[in-house]
Amino acid sequence: MDRVIRAPCLQCSEEIEYLYKTVEIPYFSDALITTVICGSCGFRSVDVMILGENEPARYTLAISSPEDMEARVVRSTTGTIEIPELGILIEPGPICEGFITNVEGVLVRIGDVIDRVITWSEGEELERAHELKARIEDMRSGNEPFVLIVQDEDGNSAIIHPNTQKSAPIPYEDRME
Repeated sequence: MDRVIRAPCLQCSEEIEYLYKTVEIPYFSDALITTVICGSCGFRSVDVMILGENEPARYTLAISSPEDMEARVVRSTTGTIEIPELGILIEPGPICEGFITNVEGVLVRIGDVIDRVITWSEGEELERAHELKARIEDMRSGNEPFVLIVQDEDGNSAIIHPNTQKSAPIPYEDRME
């Protein structure tokens, strides 16, 4: 189902289009993708809502080859992403966006955030940001193996790949120690 609704922008009240699209995700539930982009003020929102009910889950995938980078990653607005080798734990917040991408796309998103940090940081923080950026590039090119973990208490996120291990979620306080 594709549906377009015209309504006011949440930021500037200009009338814009809200696009709702239902997609079928193999090995998973159907999802509703909502996309909003305002040409006037630049407001942007993309959300992925899983339409089925699922059990809480933790997905772990060891990335050791360029082929592993193509694994599908579904992250809902309640999912966390973790890369222990980088000390990165991305948690949902009030403006969290869901998305469907691949492992490389997750690394690109993290790299984009680090690029923004680089523009205003200095000293040790700037040095650390540059180090993280270089490691992410090594990971993207397949030169540094790593583990990607996606966890969702609502069961609406996943890593879809034959080598993915699915388990029960680990409580927040026990992660990243």
